Amino acid sequence: MPKRLVEKLRSFIPGNGKKKARRYQRQEIPRDQHTVSRSMISEPARKVLHRLNKAGYEAYLVGGGVRDILLGGQPKDFDIATDATPEEVHDLFRNSRLIGRRFRIVHVVFGREIIEVTTFRGNARDTEDEPAADEHRTSEHGLLLRDNVYGNQEEDALRRDFTINALYYCIRNFTIIDYANGVDDLKNRQIRLIGDPETRYREDPVRMLRAIRFAAKLGFEIEPDTEAPIRELAPLLTHIPSARLFDEVLKLFSAGHGEATYDLLSEYGLLAPLFPETAKAIDAGESDELIRQALRNTDARIAQGKSVTPYFLFAAMLWPALQVEWRRRQDNGDPVQPALHGAIGKVIGRQVQATAIPKRFSGPMKEIWEMQIRLPRRQGKRAFGTLAHPRFRAAYDFLLVRESAGEIEPGLGDWWTEFQRLDERGQEKMLSELGSASTPRKRRRKRSPVKRPPQA
Repeated sequence: MPKRLVEKLRSFIPGNGKKKARRYQRQEIPRDQHTVSRSMISEPARKVLHRLNKAGYEAYLVGGGVRDILLGGQPKDFDIATDATPEEVHDLFRNSRLIGRRFRIVHVVFGREIIEVTTFRGNARDTEDEPAADEHRTSEHGLLLRDNVYGNQEEDALRRDFTINALYYCIRNFTIIDYANGVDDLKNRQIRLIGDPETRYREDPVRMLRAIRFAAKLGFEIEPDTEAPIRELAPLLTHIPSARLFDEVLKLFSAGHGEATYDLLSEYGLLAPLFPETAKAIDAGESDELIRQALRNTDARIAQGKSVTPYFLFAAMLWPALQVEWRRRQDNGDPVQPALHGAIGKVIGRQVQATAIPKRFSGPMKEIWEMQIRLPRRQGKRAFGTLAHPRFRAAYDFLLVRESAGEIEPGLGDWWTEFQRLDERGQEKMLSELGSASTPRKRRRKRSPVKRPPQA
């Protein structure tokens, strides 16, 4: 197996304008020197590990599962790396399915829990076949186009993105295998890329977003050499397919650390490639307080184990851009409602070029925005029609966020809160009070005296 990748990743990372040597050396950390225990690994994951080992294959718990246990947390999922091919893994488990085309992985299904099993990977640049085609494996910007080569464990470790994710737990002898000083970086609470940061970011610019996500999630600092190229290379994200960036945005803001993530994206210039019109509006002076308030609420919901809807998240993230476009159209003479409809089409049309919002999310997002006009209009039977709307609850929650952000005066949200609580009789009473309070009494017109014609 070619060793060029291993030597390359072992040798250099940039620093202080020069390339300085940084060597990676395989370490085996025995059971009495780490905190990972079999009891912390789910039973399905243990079954997969034991069966692969019993069949004569190497198999290790890898990545976030090892990292999170070492940090004292409970992993949400468990990934396994092995030297068995996907077909060999599939043959061992009847409850498995093959996923992917270019590089196949295996999902072993145990009820609601899915154990992802990947074969050790090498690097397409290090294969000795098709040498003339090497130039086609990367784009003109350095983006890696082909990366579907099997390798050994060391190559698999050193092609991973961050040192803290290149950790392997062996269930046979209970050791942790560390190829890139990941345990030291965990202790120092640092996010560090393996290899030359600029090269790794150019190979896959999404690694910049992953650095932000892990820093926000774990409360770690991004190591200086790892953070140095981010601001300059942030525009490379525009070369990533918009569908993939949509998925990455959901990962960024659905992990329970949304506001911290937003701050880091703004700090490193990564918000603009994801939300170009929003970034432009904020740079022009539009407030981002509604975004922050929505992210705080989202973080609180996730902490309580509640679900988060992507369309609500995107409705909040694009609200500053919508406000700018909506005002512009009204200033040009458009009535309020047509101006809103036109602004919605324009903002979403521009956004999908950056992150491809599926229609199942863009439709409800439009309704949330349109309902912001309907919610203040409560007279007569309008309130009942609004309450019956399938998107009322999301629009009501959005209204509360707007009030909390100081965008509108409080009061309307409390009215709708009370209206939902009451029965029909109580609701009718609220509407009658609303009508009497909001409708001024008409003043009687004085009749002008009738002029009689003069008598002859």
